[in-house]
Amino acid sequence: MPIITLLTDYGLRDHYVGELKGVILTIAPKTQVVDITHDIESFNVRQAAFVLHQVWSRFPPGSVHLVVVDPGVGSDRRIILGQYAGRFVVAPDNGLVTWVHREYEAEAMFVAEDRRYFLPQISSTFHGRDIMAPVAAHLANGVQPRAFGRVADRLEMLPIPYRAEATDRGWLGSVIYVDRFGTMVTNIREEQLHTPRDEPRSWEVLVNGTSIGPIRSAFCEVAAGTALALVGSSGVLEIAVNQGSAAERFAPTENVRVEVR
Repeated sequence: MPIITLLTDYGLRDHYVGELKGVILTIAPKTQVVDITHDIESFNVRQAAFVLHQVWSRFPPGSVHLVVVDPGVGSDRRIILGQYAGRFVVAPDNGLVTWVHREYEAEAMFVAEDRRYFLPQISSTFHGRDIMAPVAAHLANGVQPRAFGRVADRLEMLPIPYRAEATDRGWLGSVIYVDRFGTMVTNIREEQLHTPRDEPRSWEVLVNGTSIGPIRSAFCEVAAGTALALVGSSGVLEIAVNQGSAAERFAPTENVRVEVR
């Protein structure tokens, strides 16, 4: 059974997600539709790019990831269809594939432009329903990627450093994502914290110049309300507050400084 996942900033209050599913199931009725999340912050391409990367390898080869966070809808921005590690993505070309593209080799990349695979009537404000959802459904039905349009000769990438920057004393990173618990996910990768001489617990972590101690293994190692750093399930360093919110504690922006030394 083919799988199409949905990742959007539509929320669940309105009818938009339902319309996506209706289009998909009309064209590809045997498809299993899986909701990743529809609670991406409105227009937050950076946040959606991170989430897409996190779920990419959790679905079997052949899965189609439909991602609709599209502040440029109605403009001349392109819609792309890409293939990485045997899985597909249909999305606006606005940087949504940044993290996936840096992790995996692109096996195919096309511009979705053949109107035979769109709905007959195209709204200027709902390309997710009228273009991207039908393209994903036809792809799930077995239409080959090259049938949808020309090869994409370029991709929009977000200006996000994939790894933390090396310093004389360790690493300088930044916050790339904040989850619903207020935990701040950084771009300091777990493998950067392992060297022949050092293990993660030997590092001191500073947030905007303030030390929060060594890297811990679990939240329970500190008292409730205490800030800590640990390597989370994403394989990168995270800043958290046990039973609290690091985002509220440190009031982060995308430029917050996280150092390990």
